[in-house]
Amino acid sequence: MAKKTKTRKYKLKTHKSTAKRFKVTGSGKVMRTKGGKSHLRRRKSSRTKRQLDRMQPVSKVDVRRIKTMAPYLARYRANPPA
Repeated sequence: MAKKTKTRKYKLKTHKSTAKRFKVTGSGKVMRTKGGKSHLRRRKSSRTKRQLDRMQPVSKVDVRRIKTMAPYLARYRANPPA
């Protein structure tokens, strides 16, 4: 009887800056933060600054590109590997 050899799937490398910039919600939406928060905040109104703290969903066009660059983003959302 011939032995069966298992074919291995390759591990994919995560693009680290993509993994840090985006989060996946429980329902599977990819969320991003808004830009313009780092400096020049004194001249912005408090309402504008408060709105910058919220996360926004990513457009459907970009979701595929993000999931390609960070393939394990949703898998390790709750329990990241050490």
